[in-house]
Amino acid sequence: MEYFLYILIAYLLGSIPSGLIVGKIGYNTDIREHGSGNLGGTNTFRVLGVKAGLIVTIADILKGTMAASLPFFMGAEEVYPLVIGIFAVIGHMYPVFAGFKGGKAVATSGGVILGVNPIIFLVLILSFFIILYLSKYVSLSSMVSGIIGIIATLVVGDYGLTIIISLFTIFVIYRHRTNIKRIINKTEPKITWM
Repeated sequence: MEYFLYILIAYLLGSIPSGLIVGKIGYNTDIREHGSGNLGGTNTFRVLGVKAGLIVTIADILKGTMAASLPFFMGAEEVYPLVIGIFAVIGHMYPVFAGFKGGKAVATSGGVILGVNPIIFLVLILSFFIILYLSKYVSLSSMVSGIIGIIATLVVGDYGLTIIISLFTIFVIYRHRTNIKRIINKTEPKITWM
């Protein structure tokens, strides 16, 4: 019963549609009707600009961190935080508050990892920006940094985290399948600010 409660709270946290809220309240814009139609930070950057994109990305990261931190704050040491974090990511991808059409799982997955292992989170962030600098593709950077995260957890011997990051990476790659096709066809948009 305790696990179910944490899972429910984590899913509801993940379901908070940061991009939709920021777009409608701050810009009178439904970002689902613009750009890629996605609720995540990347589309928010493209549609609403840097300030809105940063707010949404940070909010989406914090959703994952808060969910993974629930057992710690509630004194439930027997509840595995990474398992709870998975449901925040599912909520972000399929939010009950936004018609089950959400983001691509990148920021919230990172937030879960931040909540349990800040060093691995830093590895992910650094690899993301290095790949972004080299490729100019946000989608490719997201997918490859997940793979680097898997390797990093194997190196340090945190096999529980390896399993969870592997799952998150599968989520991210699945959610980016149309981006993969565009990268292959050389029609995927590149960033211009780096």
